[in-house]
Amino acid sequence: MVRIGISRCLLGEPVRWDGGHKRDAYLVDIFGPHVQWVPVCPELESGLPVPRPTMRLEHSPEGGTVVNGVAVRLIIRTGGDWTDEMVEWSATRVKALARDDLDGFVLKRDSPSCGLERVKVYGGPGGAGERRGRGIFAEALVTALPHLPVEEEGRLTDPALRDNFIERVFAHARLRALFTGRWTLGDLVRFHTMHKLTLLAHRPSAYTALGALVATAKARARAALRAEYTATCMEALGVLATRARHVNVMHHMLGHFRGRLDAPARDDLLRIVEDYRRGIVPLVVPLSLIHHYAKIHQVSYLLGQTYLEPHPRELALRNHV
Repeated sequence: MVRIGISRCLLGEPVRWDGGHKRDAYLVDIFGPHVQWVPVCPELESGLPVPRPTMRLEHSPEGGTVVNGVAVRLIIRTGGDWTDEMVEWSATRVKALARDDLDGFVLKRDSPSCGLERVKVYGGPGGAGERRGRGIFAEALVTALPHLPVEEEGRLTDPALRDNFIERVFAHARLRALFTGRWTLGDLVRFHTMHKLTLLAHRPSAYTALGALVATAKARARAALRAEYTATCMEALGVLATRARHVNVMHHMLGHFRGRLDAPARDDLLRIVEDYRRGIVPLVVPLSLIHHYAKIHQVSYLLGQTYLEPHPRELALRNHV
C-alpha cells in the first residue's frame, strides 16, 4: 500500500492553533482511498496544546536554525521561543518517518512548521514579513529525505502539479518495492524498461543517463548503483513534463505501430496528437487511443510502459492536463 505522510489538519483533525482544521476534500475523499495516510502535527506532537497561541518565524542571524537558507527562530506571539523544542522533535520524528516506508508527504502551506516554501519570515517583533522561509519540520523532512515526493496542499489545486506529484508518489512506491529485499540486475532492467517513456517525457537527459547507468550496472557496486539510480530517477520525475515533450513521446510511440495500423487509423492518431499539442483536447484523449491500439495489436513494449497508466485511472488526473 502506498503510504503518504500528511499534516494532520488536512485530514480534518482539529489540531490547529484555534482548535480548528483545514480538511482538504480532494486529499481525503478522492486521493485518500488509494493511499494510507501517516498523519503528523509538529506543533501538537512537539508538546504544544490545542488551542495554543499562534507562532511565526523571525529572522535571527545569531543563534537561529537555518531553513531554506535563512536563520530563524520559532517565536510564540504571546511570548516564548519554541525553536529548540521544534528542532529536536523534528529530527527525531523524521528519523522515525525514514523507517516508515513513505512514498510522499503533503504539507500545510504557510505554516511555520510545515510550510514548504514562501513561508513568512519576520524581521522582529515589529518587522514586516517576507515570504522567503520554510517551516522547521519541512526543512528537516526534505533534508533527511531528499528524494521523497513532497508538496503543499495549496499547490495541488493546480492540475499539472497534482498530476506530477501523484505520478512521483506511485513511481517512488514502485522504486521502493524494487529495492526492498533481494533484487537482481534483471529486476532493475525490467523496472527501467517500464519507465523509459515516463523519463523521456520528464527529462530526456535523465532518460539517456539512466540508460547508460543500467547498461554498465554489472561494473558498479550495488549500493552505489541503487543510490545513483534512485536519485537520478526521482529528480527527473520532479521536472514537469511539458506539452512538447509529451508530443515527442507520443510520436515515439507511434513508431511502434509501423506496419500494424492502416493509413486512416494512423492519420487519426496523428490528428489527435496534434489536437493535444494545440491544447484542444487533454492528454487523456491521445493516450487512451494509443492504449486502445496497443491492446488491439498487442504491442507488448507499449503495454508495459507506466507512462500510459502512471497512477490509478479513477483519479482521472490526465483529464485536466
